[in-house]
Amino acid sequence: MSQITEPVARLLRGKNFAYLSTLMMDGSPQVTPTWIDLDEDGNNILINTAEGRIKQKNVSRDPRVAISISDQVNPYDMVTIRGTVTEQIKEGADEHTDRLAKKYFGLDKYPYRSPGETRVILKIKPEKVFHQQPPQ
Repeated sequence: MSQITEPVARLLRGKNFAYLSTLMMDGSPQVTPTWIDLDEDGNNILINTAEGRIKQKNVSRDPRVAISISDQVNPYDMVTIRGTVTEQIKEGADEHTDRLAKKYFGLDKYPYRSPGETRVILKIKPEKVFHQQPPQ
């Protein structure tokens, strides 16, 4: 399945941490816990970072990524996603990171901004989505 269903979207829109895996130059994996979001259509995943960080450098060279996320209340409700970074968007990235700070911290402004950094949104097209829900 490559579509984001409503139960998966609920996990992505919730206050859940995602673990983004990118590929280092030597092919080894690099994993970063990160905040996560969906685009307005609910078809693409958005992750905000700063230009020059390791995940941004890695996806600039090799756009393949994997994401793992579980519900913070019930970790047996989880999803894994493989996909490709299709765009790196600078326009609106500062406002986007502020919206994520509101979602995750309840703050109006992202508190970890470094002087002179350029924020960038990684737009990820999901290609393989696996959702596991706990037994009922």
